[in-house]
Amino acid sequence: MTSVPTLKVAIAQFNATVGDLRGNVDKIVSMARQAYDAGARVVLAPELSLCGYPPEDLLFRPAFMQACEEALHDCAARLADLSGLCVVVGHPQQVDHDGDVRSKSVVVPRRFNAASVLAGGKVLATYAKRELPNYQVFDERRYFVSGRDAGQGPVVFDVQGWRVGLNICEDAWFDEAPRAACEAGAQVLLVLNASPFHLGKCEEREARMGERARACGVPLVYAHLAGAQDEVVFDGASFAVDAKGQVQARAPAFEESLLIVEIDGSGVRGPVAPVPAIEQQAWSALVTGVRDYIGKNGFPGAIVGLSGGIDSALVLAIAVDALGAEKVRAVMMPSPYTADISWIDARDMAARLGVRYDEIGIAPMFEAFRAALAQEFAGLPEDATEENIQARIRGTLLMALSNKHGWIVLTTGNKSEMATGYCTLYGDMAGGFAVIKDVAKTLVYRLARWKNEQRTPRADGSVGPVIPERIITRAPSAELRPNQTDQDSLPPYEVLDGIMQRYMEEDQSIDEIVAAGFDRADVERVTRLLKINEYKRRQAPIGIRITHRAFGRDWRYPITSKFRA
Repeated sequence: MTSVPTLKVAIAQFNATVGDLRGNVDKIVSMARQAYDAGARVVLAPELSLCGYPPEDLLFRPAFMQACEEALHDCAARLADLSGLCVVVGHPQQVDHDGDVRSKSVVVPRRFNAASVLAGGKVLATYAKRELPNYQVFDERRYFVSGRDAGQGPVVFDVQGWRVGLNICEDAWFDEAPRAACEAGAQVLLVLNASPFHLGKCEEREARMGERARACGVPLVYAHLAGAQDEVVFDGASFAVDAKGQVQARAPAFEESLLIVEIDGSGVRGPVAPVPAIEQQAWSALVTGVRDYIGKNGFPGAIVGLSGGIDSALVLAIAVDALGAEKVRAVMMPSPYTADISWIDARDMAARLGVRYDEIGIAPMFEAFRAALAQEFAGLPEDATEENIQARIRGTLLMALSNKHGWIVLTTGNKSEMATGYCTLYGDMAGGFAVIKDVAKTLVYRLARWKNEQRTPRADGSVGPVIPERIITRAPSAELRPNQTDQDSLPPYEVLDGIMQRYMEEDQSIDEIVAAGFDRADVERVTRLLKINEYKRRQAPIGIRITHRAFGRDWRYPITSKFRA
């Protein structure tokens, strides 16, 4: 043991809301006071946590930037009585002079993705992020100027005999910014983050931060958000690694937490929460996405069109976990082609979860549409037109209930269907939030089985599976014509999902996918469907991102395009 004093760093892992400056400051102040009482003298809040992440084009509004500056100084003032405490807060910073001239008459102020050190009621120092990501869901170069390009140097400050340096998120994925901080004397690196979740991201972050700590030879403390904003989810799991790159402390995933990390000459210490299994990560991300989208936007509850199939069953189970049974309503809308087992299984599942359940038959409305269109359709065979009419009747009914009661409709289409267009515009795509939009069909089955393995409380007081087993084992079907199954129109989902992942998520070419062992006819069929259905996806509601590439912010393909490779 050496005589180096122990430094207690508190990570304020919390759920920030974009634009709720007062609410975010309240959380930072409350957690800082808890940390101070626990002996911490450094508190680290996540990236842009003052305003919420990502603020997107709010950053272009002068009133928003002014409000952020006022909130930062208010936060500092409210912590002024905590002697010896340094609080590091992520926020946007605007510099009005030396703007970026975009035309002869318009000067755009420079903005930084910044982190400020607050102590004694004042802003002691401000660091500007150097590496601005511009890939996947990130487009920070649209909003911010790099601290490097603006001539901003490293920020290192003193706390209890320690020299502490700052980096922000992407900075620590590269050598330059951490090295600059250490060359300026940093003995500990603090990294503020707002890193959108995808499956396996936690392990990737820890590996990269471990590399950075080893390269610099100093401990690294990583603060992360927990919660969701529109499409993206933040999974928490903030952590600290020692100078050898080994994780020595970790906060729980997908929940707010105040993690106290002790650093001294012997190393780094703190509680180490486990990293959840992949299915648990996916489930928690989906639950978090639903809870925060509905809660932060003020919807009183959610409506799910329950079909007796696996997709709507999964969405219903997620919604109940996110909101509670009292805020979820299931509506079964049988058609002339709905199998009896679909009715039975839908009723069974609704009863297990204890949600309100209603049935509205669509046969009379379907016949009315047929009668109205009889002259136009005379002599023509039935085809997807009649199938889509049924889906659109259901969409109209769900949206009517939404309008009347104010509850949001959760759509139930999965990623495989979104990729191939196996969904109906203004039908099953009608709604306000697409829960499993980024969940491939094969993962839908994995999650359903995983959920049934959990000891989930049911409405009758028992504990056990909430999805009837037959929903998982029966062949999937839209039930829009007699004896219909999904595989009548699509390759087996194992094949479809494999092709989709390689083409859409990994950018492999058709020839590369064929070389990996897939049948060329299947590859050309799936990729063709993927391209020609872009117009549908543009009109779909937003949904939760759980892979490293989802249909949404990080998929921006032209609708009109002749490129086919």
